[in-house]
Amino acid sequence: MPVAHPPAMLPSSAAIDHQPSTTIVSAAFDPAAWSAVPFHFWSVVFFVFGSMVGSFLNVCIHRLPLGQSVVSPGSHCPACKYAIPWYLNIPLLTWVYLGGKCRNCRAPISVRYFLVELLTAIFFCGCWLAFGAQSAWLALIYSFFLAGLIAATFIDAEHEIIPDEITVGGILAGLICSCLLPLLHRQTSVSGAMRESGLGIVVGAGIIYFFVRMGKLVWGRQTFLLPPDTRIIFTETGLVFPDKEIPYEEVFYRPSDTVCLHARIVELVDRCYREVQIRLSSSTLQIGDEKLNPEEVPYMEAVTDRIVVPREAMGLGDLKFMAAVGAFLGWQGVLFSLFLSSALGSVVGLSLTALGRKPKRLAYGPYISTAAALWIFAGHPIVGWYMRLMASLFSPGH
Repeated sequence: MPVAHPPAMLPSSAAIDHQPSTTIVSAAFDPAAWSAVPFHFWSVVFFVFGSMVGSFLNVCIHRLPLGQSVVSPGSHCPACKYAIPWYLNIPLLTWVYLGGKCRNCRAPISVRYFLVELLTAIFFCGCWLAFGAQSAWLALIYSFFLAGLIAATFIDAEHEIIPDEITVGGILAGLICSCLLPLLHRQTSVSGAMRESGLGIVVGAGIIYFFVRMGKLVWGRQTFLLPPDTRIIFTETGLVFPDKEIPYEEVFYRPSDTVCLHARIVELVDRCYREVQIRLSSSTLQIGDEKLNPEEVPYMEAVTDRIVVPREAMGLGDLKFMAAVGAFLGWQGVLFSLFLSSALGSVVGLSLTALGRKPKRLAYGPYISTAAALWIFAGHPIVGWYMRLMASLFSPGH
């Protein structure tokens, strides 16, 4: 369990300038009022409250990727649509009581629902134990930030996307929280905290954008060498090879992305071509010198032995997600999260490859989330230890 930072590591909330925003925060989270109740009473409150937030996160994880409202309809069984009453919607306890099954149709309910509630409860309690003695407001901000990381992790792991509600919303929330509590960035003024938050956004988005562009140049195309006279079918939804199908959403990330091939024969519904070059983007289909609208060509077959397909090294969702991390954790937290998440992703990817389970794509969001969470609870001690280690290794007398 995370331990509280020594008071010397962060400026006291009492030392922060009494600007309007911080005055509001001080009134709402007066340390004297919170300390009037036993410390571990709040530990229990944070755990229970965290499990309730985790229950809502389950709704977000299920509905946001589907474009559904997280407000209505109310909680229901995904299988039979049974409206779950409040007494069967108690976090943690209900899933255990029902044995992970719907009360109405007995369809299995994924253990993910229980794990998200438990993980969120643990993180909320951990934030209180680590930061509650210093600032209840700081503990709450970190708790909700970690809740966002949990939602992003499970959505990205399953759907390989991170919704704008989490990324763009996280950037705005980080700026607002930085304004309300400069302590979030170890600052004593609102201007200093806003500077750190803004710099974190720029550094986070800038570094990921650099890797996106460089990755596009280095790994942005994948060439498939095929047996002679291989027939590839272009449907309305994707490229169909003899042994697999690649959806267009995995091919066209930006308008400039283009599929290229030289076809011996091209067959459309109403015409045929021979020995022509084909270039297909999201907006244009060019066969030889003729340009067509892809939406007006629902079906096409091409005979070829080689095709070049766009490939993305990293998605723009990761860019916005890292910017959101920077808004809360500043540029130092961004650099820590970037390097550690890259190391974690590399270890997992190489391990899966060694086991013969090489993934087609590796969602990066969960590794960013893991690194950002570690920065909150132990980032500065880890960096301090690393710097001391480097100093001892490279000191003149070593």
